[in-house]
Amino acid sequence: MSEKKYIPNNRRPRLQPGSVKPTRPDQSGPRTERRGDGETGRRGARETGGSSSLPNATEDQNDTIYGRHPVLAALENQHTLHRIWITPQLRYDPRFHTLIESATTSGTVIDEVDYHRLDQITNRGNHQGVAAQVSPYKYCAFEELIARSLSTSEAPVVLVADSINDPHNLGAIIRTAESLGAQGLVIPQRRAVGITSTVMKVAAGALENFPVSRVVNLSRALEQLKEAGFWIYGAAANASLVMHEVDFSGPTCLVVGSEGDGLSLLTQRRCDMLVSIPLAGKTPSLNVSVATGMALYEIYRQRWIQRRHLGNVKKN
Repeated sequence: MSEKKYIPNNRRPRLQPGSVKPTRPDQSGPRTERRGDGETGRRGARETGGSSSLPNATEDQNDTIYGRHPVLAALENQHTLHRIWITPQLRYDPRFHTLIESATTSGTVIDEVDYHRLDQITNRGNHQGVAAQVSPYKYCAFEELIARSLSTSEAPVVLVADSINDPHNLGAIIRTAESLGAQGLVIPQRRAVGITSTVMKVAAGALENFPVSRVVNLSRALEQLKEAGFWIYGAAANASLVMHEVDFSGPTCLVVGSEGDGLSLLTQRRCDMLVSIPLAGKTPSLNVSVATGMALYEIYRQRWIQRRHLGNVKKN
């Protein structure tokens, strides 16, 4: 399939009545660094050195995944599995049997074990009768992620996670992002969790269809996304502009911050606009994975409404 190329200056999306779109300095000159609307300043700015991306970065050690859905997803997508531990009853289940035989011909070692052994392997995790040792996760090159996103959709959504440290949160974010249709995720190499077995387990198979890029310099990555035509929106609890007032048409990059500190000051400066989720109760903040899910849903809600509106116009 031929690759679509997005031309940011000639194909900016039309604004809807009452919507807000940030203005950006002239792309031809040096970019003006500025603080986004509603900046909290809770963390000092920091810059990481080195190259902008790690095309072939991998986790250092093999990981174990468990549970029927994650292992099935790995088998169906022909992920490299070194060993599978499975109960005799589940091995001959129609959902697993053919895939297990195929994995065996590819060199995967199959061990039939009982539930007690699986409890030991998974440290009493909810294994559901199967576990597998997977090869280290292979990250997508950052430039490739951008190219794939723009070739997949004229208005792709790329998620950037700034220093997420909890693997459960990262796994939940990946699962939600893939299910809603986002094109990929960017995470920093340092001060953040990578793709571990826990992340794979919580993502429930979403990683088999969802590229993740790991970069050394997150600020530079955001600049590259801008150059490719993406608008950068940072989610910040104290931002004065609420999400439903923003027009999210066109290539969109949503940036979410760490569990405790939110977006770093430097990351906020790289955003075109900071947005918040309005809260009505007494709880002052949301879990980062929950907030990310709500923000992504708002982005796609607007697009679903727009598509339905265009469909009605064509019918009339």
